Amino acid sequence: MSSIPFDQREGVIWLDGEFVEWSRAQLHVLTHGLHYASTVYEGERVYNGRIFKLREHSERLYRSAHLMDFAIPYELAELEAASHELLQRNKVVDGYLRPVAWRGSEMISTSARFNRVHLAIACWQWPSYFDPAARMAGIRLKTASWRRPPPCSSPFEAKASGHYQIATLSKHDAENTGYHDALMLDWRGHVAEATSANVFFVKGRTLHTPLPDCFLNGITRQTVIELARALDYQVVERTILPTELGDFDECFLTGTAAEITPVQSIDERRYRPGGACRDFIAAYTSTVTA
Repeated sequence: MSSIPFDQREGVIWLDGEFVEWSRAQLHVLTHGLHYASTVYEGERVYNGRIFKLREHSERLYRSAHLMDFAIPYELAELEAASHELLQRNKVVDGYLRPVAWRGSEMISTSARFNRVHLAIACWQWPSYFDPAARMAGIRLKTASWRRPPPCSSPFEAKASGHYQIATLSKHDAENTGYHDALMLDWRGHVAEATSANVFFVKGRTLHTPLPDCFLNGITRQTVIELARALDYQVVERTILPTELGDFDECFLTGTAAEITPVQSIDERRYRPGGACRDFIAAYTSTVTA
């Protein structure tokens, strides 16, 4: 990824219905989305000029806003048309797209019923989330001390900014101690996901993955489950306990940014990225570039 800070890049950003210069796409310091996390967003990958599963991402953005009790003031078709034009204006062929919606600065209080809802879309060139060499070798995870909260505590099915606070804390702690990312448990102590990616474990021709009952059911996760059928793998969605982590042969993460990322270890438990990781990396690459 480019080392240029994101607020100093060139190009245009779609903001509230207009294409504006990158440096002019700003918001007020008293924005409700900044103070009270009334913000939802999407992360979308662009391959060969095509946004992978754009409709699924767009629909989830609107669903997330609804779950956060606000309405995006633009039609879905307008959002998608703006996304395509933005790629062309910025000449992005292989990269990343970030739509984001938030409540504005008309009121600075817990209540924000009369705040304007803003919508922006940015895009940029972006290679793999993890370094390619590190991805092929497998990354190292550390079990996080922070846990995913119970589903009754927040609308976990929304891709909302507030849900990523403990993810940032957990990833920082992992990186500070020499790991690439963190494995998060849920409030019950069951395996949940990584900080911003879902997790799959492999035993023979069977994939085991946690039930998404308190964390986001990722679009890439759903894609991998679809691919498993074509590859003749069985998928079991179930409760996975930390004590089971040594029972599996392989492990990999899935996400729009992470794509398919093999895992070489979780704490002291080691995995050898093998046939399953290769199968799903190849199948996913073929799917997104078709």
